[in-house]
Amino acid sequence: MLTYAFSVLVGPMSRELGVSATAAVGASTVAVLVSGLMSIPVGRWLDARGGRGLMTGGSVLAAVAVLGWSQVRDVFQLYGVFVAIGVASAMVLYPPAFAVVVAAAAPESRTKAILTITLVGGLASSIFIPLTGHLVQAYGWRNTLVILSVVTAVITIPLHALVVRRTIRQPEPGRQKEGSPRRVLKDPGFWLLAGAFVMHSAALAVISIHLVLYLISLGHRPATAATLAGLLGLLSVTGRLVTSLSVRWLPMATVTALVLAVQGVAISLLPVVGREVVGAVLSLTLFGLGFGVSSIATPAILLDRYGADGFGTISGMLATPVTIAKAVGPLGGAALAEAVGYRPLILTVAAACVTAAAALALTRRTQRAHRAR
Repeated sequence: MLTYAFSVLVGPMSRELGVSATAAVGASTVAVLVSGLMSIPVGRWLDARGGRGLMTGGSVLAAVAVLGWSQVRDVFQLYGVFVAIGVASAMVLYPPAFAVVVAAAAPESRTKAILTITLVGGLASSIFIPLTGHLVQAYGWRNTLVILSVVTAVITIPLHALVVRRTIRQPEPGRQKEGSPRRVLKDPGFWLLAGAFVMHSAALAVISIHLVLYLISLGHRPATAATLAGLLGLLSVTGRLVTSLSVRWLPMATVTALVLAVQGVAISLLPVVGREVVGAVLSLTLFGLGFGVSSIATPAILLDRYGADGFGTISGMLATPVTIAKAVGPLGGAALAEAVGYRPLILTVAAACVTAAAALALTRRTQRAHRAR
């Protein structure tokens, strides 16, 4: 809800506040940046104190921040509220949830639990975007946010307070040194992972923001372009299932590298075949299968490489640059599209996906050397 409702609310909100849509969207960018900067301290807290208090507090902050959002009167108040939303996001979204699962679940159950979380998260857009749209139409954007604030408080606060167990891990025998966050920074494979997911995250963020505009520029009507773009969210769930099944035969890093390479090839075909609906559907279907793969791949690769000790901090170290790339990627994409057009932008996205795939493939070569030290 913290992520998906914004796209529906930005139009009526910006009109009432008398600000441009660009200025309003900037508030969302601020929230993403704040969330990224909070990733490491949140990870350290999770490793030292567990997830119950942190995630419960994050749920309270999220509910209060959304309620505050309903009362903003100018752009400065809006940005202030979204700083709070960014902090809350860092406390309750995927990275802390994965850290809690890693600490609480048995090793053989972790991948299944992470997959379940990502599948539910993948369906969030299908629930909250139309729900928010209906509420705005019936009650207006301010009352909608009040309702969503109550929903957030009623559902998430009790769940985090009562269901999340105390999750402070004891070090795993034989892996404490290997999993040390400080040692991770000396591992070349970590920087390959970071580079891969930074490029991929930026590429997906660019597509998320600019795809509809590019499809319209190819000659599709706005409604058709929006429908085609909707394939990405729908197929992201399928892609996660395919990926989790594939790791029965191949390592997660290898599977993810293959998926990212397919994404790069698929999106590179869009300028060629995308003027026809069938061609656009084919290209976006293949691209969409990898749209949510990094959500499940990141924790699985980190666990395979470094173990569970210090997972929250290590995950936060990776999430910080990845989240920042997600925030600034669309801005860089807009500048590139304005300077040279959308076709070079799409080809740049394709190159980023293929390069990320190559970096992930290389991490397998560095893993043996890392474990041997």
